[in-house]
Amino acid sequence: MIERDILHYHPTGSFNHRGEFRAAVLMTAVFLFIIGCQTTYYAVWEKIGKEKRHLLKDNVEQVREEQAEASEQFASVVERIKAMYGFDGGELEDVYEKLSEDYRVCEDQADAVHDRIGKVERIAADLFKEWESEIATIENVKLQSKSRASLKDTRSRFARLQRSMARAEASMDPVLNSLRDYVLYLKHNLNAQAVSSLRKEMTDIETEVSSLIADMNRSIKEADAFVKTM
Repeated sequence: MIERDILHYHPTGSFNHRGEFRAAVLMTAVFLFIIGCQTTYYAVWEKIGKEKRHLLKDNVEQVREEQAEASEQFASVVERIKAMYGFDGGELEDVYEKLSEDYRVCEDQADAVHDRIGKVERIAADLFKEWESEIATIENVKLQSKSRASLKDTRSRFARLQRSMARAEASMDPVLNSLRDYVLYLKHNLNAQAVSSLRKEMTDIETEVSSLIADMNRSIKEADAFVKTM
């Protein structure tokens, strides 16, 4: 998932002098993460003062934002489906085209959530592994014990977040499948009678989306709680 950092360029294509080094580092870090070179990726971020714990916090915040955006988009699709009832002819065609586009946006939002959760889990695993190895190098027994307790607590809190994210993530695919079936059926049978015959399916989709949004909200709440303690 590409980071949503804003880069400033001159019209010539060169970096703006303000933040030039930071922009170059960010671009390099994004590229390295994409190709999977994790060690170098972290090293690049550390050059601008971001440790794994900072990256984990940032990405959990982005999971929260992307889940909120996905929830809004799925809710919009339900409203679009409802809008199809009472229309016919050319108006029905227009509403269908908007519904089809809304469905494609839902797919994109779901992919963004999937990718971001995967990134969060990778960073967390690397952070905990590094933390564990560094604890072993602490010679002061009291400090070592405190650090180990802190690691245990952070792992426990992340596990709660991970379970919540996984539940919300798993809820998306069934909803997408139902929406895809609905949209494809309408594509082949776009008339008022066909739309009317799908009232039960519409009700089922509305129920599924409501359940998905509830799961998303629980995950967002867990993300908020985790970020506050980082």
